[in-house]
Amino acid sequence: MLDTRTIEVIKSTVPVLEVHGQTITKTFYQTMFKNHPELLNVFNHANQRQGKQPTALANAVYAAAAHIDRLEEILPVVRGIAQKHRALGILPEHYPIVGENLLAAIKTVLGDAATEEILDAWGKAYGVIADVFISVEAEMYREAEEKKGGWRGFRRFVVDRKVKESDVITSFYLKPEDGQAIASYEPGQYITVRVKPEGQEFTHLRHYSLSTAPGQPYYRISVKREEAAEDRPAGVVSTYLHTRIGEGDVLELSAPAGDFTLDQSRNVPLVLLSGGVGLTPMVSMLETALQSGANRDIVYVHAARSAKHHALKEQVAELARTHDNLRAYTVYETPDTGESSDKTGYIDLPWLKTVAAADSDFYFCGPVPFMKAVRRALKDWGVPDERIHFEFFGPADSLEDTLN
Repeated sequence: MLDTRTIEVIKSTVPVLEVHGQTITKTFYQTMFKNHPELLNVFNHANQRQGKQPTALANAVYAAAAHIDRLEEILPVVRGIAQKHRALGILPEHYPIVGENLLAAIKTVLGDAATEEILDAWGKAYGVIADVFISVEAEMYREAEEKKGGWRGFRRFVVDRKVKESDVITSFYLKPEDGQAIASYEPGQYITVRVKPEGQEFTHLRHYSLSTAPGQPYYRISVKREEAAEDRPAGVVSTYLHTRIGEGDVLELSAPAGDFTLDQSRNVPLVLLSGGVGLTPMVSMLETALQSGANRDIVYVHAARSAKHHALKEQVAELARTHDNLRAYTVYETPDTGESSDKTGYIDLPWLKTVAAADSDFYFCGPVPFMKAVRRALKDWGVPDERIHFEFFGPADSLEDTLN
């Protein structure tokens, strides 16, 4: 527990974090990787280059400081981050390294304003926060290992099948090399792939949502090849998977993780909305909801640039043909000649009201602009927060700020 004075000092630094938080976290990462380059085997290099990781850490540090006297209020956020830490292989011995370099970054950025009292208070606070993460993650490691078919760390899987689903998305069917059972998972969860592409100094890890219902003797991920754009280079891992990994090759995976999952205890209408490759957790949820046998009305809406960018289209169409309680719709932004969809352009509230009911549970996933538009439409419709569920691509962030 922290003493009253320490809490007061930490809270007094909250305004400073609002102004200097990202500078502190950028300095932190630069210093840490210089002192411990081996950690580049764990962190997402693309998120570092694009500034996403420093922004996410700044938001997390800010939230922890603002709630330092009531950390239980941010426990859901802690658990979400801890899920990713467990999937990446973050261990207790990493936390002192982070703490040492974070304090050094605070001192570097704030200079004389970072008094001994402030640095001492932050050292104590970081110790408390780190202990929370270590405890939560230890339980997650234990659960992942003790679950039937589960394991700790990374396990070798063979690519049993590789299937092109669209012009940009390919599915990989992965079976364990040892032939033993694999852990089940909740629809919406992801696995983490660890690879070391030729010419790369460090390993690269990426989270990919499982794109089919649990219960199969394989895991399936459906990966979009991320092409280079003005604001980012081509995706290292997605390009490697698409161009270098074939049937019979081996990938290393950590056990399923993630807290964006379908609540299967509810029997109210269900609406699933996806944009682009955001369909991967949605299809897993869709299949699971249909297989449960519950007579639950389901609406599934997928938005894509055009039909040639629409993955798993026939699979979802077949589910709609064979299940009376499912209605599936497509929205194409710019359909090519001869392509048809239920709506051209984008999902908007007037159209959404014609296909779904406001008293439904809503789940959605996709690119940030898609997520912003859907969330804003649902809020304008008056859908309460407890019925709105979404998955955010990239590092844990302040989703309220990102999606508003």
